[in-house]
Amino acid sequence: MHTLLTNLRHWAGIGNERAGHVEKWLSMVGGLAGILGVALISHAQLGLVGSAGIIASMGSSAVLLFAVPHGALSQPWSVLGGHLVSALVGVICARHIPNPTLAAATAVAVAIGAMHYLRCIHPPGGATALGAVVGGDAVHQLGYQFVLTPVLLNALTILLVAVLVNAPFAWRRYPAAWAPDARANRSAQPEQRDGR
Repeated sequence: MHTLLTNLRHWAGIGNERAGHVEKWLSMVGGLAGILGVALISHAQLGLVGSAGIIASMGSSAVLLFAVPHGALSQPWSVLGGHLVSALVGVICARHIPNPTLAAATAVAVAIGAMHYLRCIHPPGGATALGAVVGGDAVHQLGYQFVLTPVLLNALTILLVAVLVNAPFAWRRYPAAWAPDARANRSAQPEQRDGR
């Protein structure tokens, strides 16, 4: 039975990573601060209903930036490029493909391809492309302005929060280029990092 459970854990991708309490709380605080900033910007630009989609995509970015700050998909070019190119693709599809279902599917597909070619893969960018198509009248009325505000402004805000929240902690310094020994620090025992 133990072997079966071990094999199931391995198959499901359940690792042995044991982040300490400080690590978990820092991730939560970062997510709170980042999304608070994004929500304030998006609500001011789009209102409560119109901002739901873009806040959701930034919520996904927050998970990457604050729970996995040194991951390749969390780095500044991935976040900025991924959201911006996806927003642009989404707006183009929304404006030029009359069928909303086809426009939504095309926006996500082309955004994936563009992120690949531009080397800025950021999974929440797919949601940003989708939001540009299905975000409703408030988003559609912005047209190409959607790429700058709220998307660019939100991406810059969440990146700034990631830098500020992670800066005081050597093992979390963001972006990864500012923590060249990040892998060595992350392999340290969680108890050594947060006093557990």
